[in-house]
Amino acid sequence: MKQISISETVMFYDTDCGGVVSNIAYLRFVERARSALFAEMGMDIAAMNESQLFPAVIRTEIDYRFPARLGDVVNITASLSEVQKVKVTCEFRLWIGECVENGKLIAEAKQIAALVQMPSGRPRRTPSEWLGFIDS
Repeated sequence: MKQISISETVMFYDTDCGGVVSNIAYLRFVERARSALFAEMGMDIAAMNESQLFPAVIRTEIDYRFPARLGDVVNITASLSEVQKVKVTCEFRLWIGECVENGKLIAEAKQIAALVQMPSGRPRRTPSEWLGFIDS
C-alpha cells in the first residue's frame, strides 16, 4: 500500500469573510495531495513534461464533515484504491490534529483520473506496477 501525507495551513485566501475554508480550497488541498501521490509513483512534474503523459481528473467527489478555519493546519492523506485499464481512483482524508484517529475529520474525497497522452489527448493504459500501490 502506498499512502502519502501532506499538510496545508489555511491562509486568508482559502477562507470566506467568516474565516471558514471555502470549497475551492479543499479541492486545492486534494490536488496537491494527488500530485504528491503521483510523484511517488514516478509521475512527477518533470517526468510528465518529458513523457507528455498526464493524469487527467475526470471526476471529483468531496464529502464535507466539519469546517476548517483560518490558521488551521489541515493534514491530507492520499492513496490509490483502484487501478483499472485506463483510469485510477484515489482516496483522500483531510483532518485537523496530530493523527486522523485522534483528530477532527473535516472531509473525505475521491478522484478518478485517466492517463492521457498529449498532444493527441488519447487515453493510455495504466502501468501494471501501479497495482502494487493499491490501498488494501
